[in-house]
Amino acid sequence: MIVILTDTEPVRAVKMLRNHLAEETSPYLLQHAANPVDWYPWGEAALTRAKQENKPILLSIGYSACHWCHVMAHESFEDRSTAELMNELFVNIKVDREERPDLDKIYQLAQQMLTHGSGGWPLTMFLTPQEQPFFGGTYFPKEPRYGMPAFRDLLRRVSEYYREQGAEIAVQNEQLQAALAAMVPQPVPGAVLDESPLEQARAALEKSFDGTFGGFTGAPKFPHSTSIERCLRQWHATAAGTAPDLKALYMASLTLTRMAEGGLYDQLGGGFARYSVDGAWMIPHFEKMLYDNGQLLCEYARAHLATGEALFAKVANETADWVLRDMRAAAGSFYSSLDADSQGHEGKFYVWTPAEVQSLLTPAEYGAFSARFGLDRAANFEGEWHLHTYATLDAVAGALQQSPAAADALIESARSKLLNARNLRIWPARDEKILTSWNALMIKGLAIASRVLRRPDLAAAASAAVDFVRHHLWRDGRLVAAYKDGRAHLPAYLDDYAFLADALLELLQTRWRSSDLELARRLADVLLEQFEDAESGGFFFTATEHEKLIHRSKTFGDESLPSGNGVAASVLCRLGFLLGETRYLDAAERTLRAAWAGIQAYPQAHMSLLNALEDYLSAMQILIVRGEAASAAEWADALGTLYAPTRMIFAIPNEAELPPALAAKRAGPATVAYWCRGMTCSAPLTDLSEIARTLKLRVA
Repeated sequence: MIVILTDTEPVRAVKMLRNHLAEETSPYLLQHAANPVDWYPWGEAALTRAKQENKPILLSIGYSACHWCHVMAHESFEDRSTAELMNELFVNIKVDREERPDLDKIYQLAQQMLTHGSGGWPLTMFLTPQEQPFFGGTYFPKEPRYGMPAFRDLLRRVSEYYREQGAEIAVQNEQLQAALAAMVPQPVPGAVLDESPLEQARAALEKSFDGTFGGFTGAPKFPHSTSIERCLRQWHATAAGTAPDLKALYMASLTLTRMAEGGLYDQLGGGFARYSVDGAWMIPHFEKMLYDNGQLLCEYARAHLATGEALFAKVANETADWVLRDMRAAAGSFYSSLDADSQGHEGKFYVWTPAEVQSLLTPAEYGAFSARFGLDRAANFEGEWHLHTYATLDAVAGALQQSPAAADALIESARSKLLNARNLRIWPARDEKILTSWNALMIKGLAIASRVLRRPDLAAAASAAVDFVRHHLWRDGRLVAAYKDGRAHLPAYLDDYAFLADALLELLQTRWRSSDLELARRLADVLLEQFEDAESGGFFFTATEHEKLIHRSKTFGDESLPSGNGVAASVLCRLGFLLGETRYLDAAERTLRAAWAGIQAYPQAHMSLLNALEDYLSAMQILIVRGEAASAAEWADALGTLYAPTRMIFAIPNEAELPPALAAKRAGPATVAYWCRGMTCSAPLTDLSEIARTLKLRVA
């Protein structure tokens, strides 16, 4: 276990308490606990004070790994004169968007509607005491620059506008409420669910594809894991036909390859940064998020299964190693993020100079490493070098007149030495709160990687994280969204339930535990009871029991996280087929119908729902293996050697306690399998080779 020294210790701020954030668990809020700003967390105290004093609310939303959040904090929130003005004119509320995505969704959308600009963080919103937004933006500088006013000037103007233009604000609020209500999609009467959006999404992906560096946007460039998955699934759907879609496979493979070669990927420690500021994946925005890495771990493992490409296995292994080494809590759960900054500078933890590297390596190691990662070229980040793959291993070996294996050994030795040296630096701050939804994404990634890479330690880590969630974040039949310092709090959101159920279905295919299936069923039931829109279909982001906000969000598009509605529909579809539960299948269909207008208009924005659509239309293939635990697992391993996204394989031991639909698939005196398509299942199959031929596999 590495002892991480950071230059940002939020807990120290509590010793200089000046506001109302000291009792919070969020590291982001604790970073602001010593500000001279009289910050409140979102809650009754702040909202009541605003109403009693008829003061507008300044709502600031950010997160601990956000670079520009830190910039605005240093410039304005730590400045006493600015803080005095904020305290005089506003009730100031600070929100961690990772703990309160419900608030972030509402006020990001409101900001875009009010200003016709893009959103982002820090989000700076001005609200009436009734929580209605009337002005907003993102980062505001202390002094006028970037075409923006000085923050202090803006504060005065906003306060004056609130005092003098109450009637105008009231009219605007009515218009905004109507616009927010209109954003909730309505189902298309008589819509026929078909594969046409899959074809439209495929065309849109090719149109936006970067044929040089991969990816589907220009700079800033995000991984878009759901688009990569869609390409892999598109290729698989056509692979058995006369015209396999090799271009779709190429788009996924090139994107994964270029990301792995680039500076987006941590070439020493593994794991990915959040996005690249350029189109070549060279220089990242250096924050590393658990949710990105959980999704990318899935895609690299799947791509290795689909292609056999060694690079994809290497990256999956190294990313999993990074998570277990640097992001895992002692109790088995996973932390949220690593900051972009250390010692006050973005990327300082990750960059090098040639002289520093040369001092740590042998001449032979430096010769190979510098050629591979560009230390023999011009600096690429503020006068220093951020590692990025410039030369192939064969090219390095040729230049050194060595074999590729010998050159690779030198590079790996150099990587190990440099990682050890880097670990002695002052680390970026680590946000150590535990988020249910983000842990679920990593549990899913570890479960898939465990099967593909044949690493039982990853399945064990995934199981330990599930156990943590069950013991600390599942209370009285409801999930809790966040945990830190022994305190679990905040009612969970759609993503928490959907992502965790999805992760459990993947983990059950890696190692069977009946308790995990039972938890998945209970999560699905809460989705239907608390989140489903009974009239129009689909799921709201917050539960019926949730506190009343100015808007109850129901969105279908993917963002940095996959769509909660898309994942929920896929989970309910697969769980419905597995358990013979038509109510789950019906809810999945209602969700697809509710989203159909958006799916047809912008299929490329709804990749998670397209995956659910494919699951629904394909009538999932399910292979259930029953027998002694070891034998059943061997069968499942042998039958799971091909990439098959619409197939699930479960190895269920004889002694497992099961719900009726699975209990009916009894074990025999020897290992048997049941082959199901949709709701129809075969008689027991006892010949492994015959089953493999049915699946077009080779079994040794």
